[in-house]
Amino acid sequence: MDSPSPAEGALCLVTGASGYIGGRLVPELLDRGYRVRCLARHPEKLRDFPWADRVETVRGDVTVAESLREALAGVDVAYYLVHSMSSTARFEDADRLAARTFAAEARSAGVRRIVYLGGLAPRGVPEDELSPHLRSRTEVGRILLDSGVPTAVLRAAVVIGSGSASFEMLRYLTERLPVMVTPSWVGTRVQPIAVRDVLRYLAESARLPADVNRTFDVGGPDVLTYRDMMVRYAEVAGLRRRLIVPVPVLTPRLSSQWIGLVTPVPASLARPLTESLRHEVVCTENDISRFAPDAPGRPVPFDEALRLALRRVREARVTTRWSSASPPGAPSDPLPTDPDWAGGSLYTDERSRTVDATPEALWRVIEGVGGENGWYSFPLAWAVRGWADRLAGGVGLRRGRRDAERLRVGDALDFWRVEAIDRGRLLRLRAEMRLPGLAWLEMAVDRDEQGRTSYRQRALFHPRGLAGQVYWWGVAPFHAVVFGGMARNIARTAETESGRTNAAPSRG
Repeated sequence: MDSPSPAEGALCLVTGASGYIGGRLVPELLDRGYRVRCLARHPEKLRDFPWADRVETVRGDVTVAESLREALAGVDVAYYLVHSMSSTARFEDADRLAARTFAAEARSAGVRRIVYLGGLAPRGVPEDELSPHLRSRTEVGRILLDSGVPTAVLRAAVVIGSGSASFEMLRYLTERLPVMVTPSWVGTRVQPIAVRDVLRYLAESARLPADVNRTFDVGGPDVLTYRDMMVRYAEVAGLRRRLIVPVPVLTPRLSSQWIGLVTPVPASLARPLTESLRHEVVCTENDISRFAPDAPGRPVPFDEALRLALRRVREARVTTRWSSASPPGAPSDPLPTDPDWAGGSLYTDERSRTVDATPEALWRVIEGVGGENGWYSFPLAWAVRGWADRLAGGVGLRRGRRDAERLRVGDALDFWRVEAIDRGRLLRLRAEMRLPGLAWLEMAVDRDEQGRTSYRQRALFHPRGLAGQVYWWGVAPFHAVVFGGMARNIARTAETESGRTNAAPSRG
């Protein structure tokens, strides 16, 4: 029997499927007729994606050869879309190990092609002068190209799309600061690309001839400075013209702290983004168009990419966000359901209330927490905690929500992350603010012995060392106001919403 052509049922493995690009690439491949398998350390994070029932999901890790063997079995095209955005000193070692492991297992499995999305490196700049993250992306691409499996390394600079870190940084800097004192890198030329073009090039790379083993620069039709991008964003968004004053004294570290305070993008993520803007990043070739011909209007011009992204934001149709990826180390930490906590302490604050509302109304309020709706108690306290976290280099409150009404496992929610959802019954959030320990917040819908709707709320804290103990007892006096008020106001809101529903006139 002849082997299937790429669009006739070939099997693609997508790593990083819960991330910003991976979560959008999966439906692109499905729509083109491919079968898709996703590799995930925590498959439950993919459960609520709209395409989840159309793919096969395998539990595994790109650094663990045994799990890769199962994931790569029978795969035709393997997409390598995992990146470390950690600021720790050893992230390059982790990236190197993962790439080497993946390359070796892909070769052993007989994979026909590897496709990797890396960063656009500046022309003529020695590799040791690149930013650490861009240098690591370049090294990963080289490891995959040397794997013995035909590999396409797509190199992109700034990706513009709803929910991308680059777009969010540009958006908030421009919207919130009519007058900006900016670092010198705002004068650096870059070649941005619309996310839909990135996805198109990634999908078309599955069809490359077997003898193609190389890098491709991918970019949009416009070459702009960051200053140009901010000016044009203001025009597209209907804002007044921004006054931009570049100064030479803001180092990448200071720049990232400044961005972390002004935008939802935390300093830890802003730093690799700003470091990559120290050098001009412009495509030196457009060879990808030989294999993926551009239709009229493609690649998408910068202004149109902005308009498309803004429309999705305003219509609340952001399918994936930069915050989709979990921070390094989080998956290996214990869960609040782990037995006995290995002899450690687990402090809890538990609240419950009987609610004169339907369980459905109560769940709608629970699933709608955070973002624009806030946290239903003492807004100043939540705001102060968010600002303190930003000043400490954390994520703060401004990540907001991906969707105004519906959550899924893995979503970032202000300075929490959705760890578990039993829809209609339980929402568990894991804290990602800077803490001397691990923290969770659980909200649940239940029934009491009389069959009445009941709201249960539980805050959990597992302290680390003396600092963790001091922290818990230091904030304990405020729990009655913060957590007690939260339980009370969630119940009241559900009762109000349920009353409105019951009072609605019949249309029968």
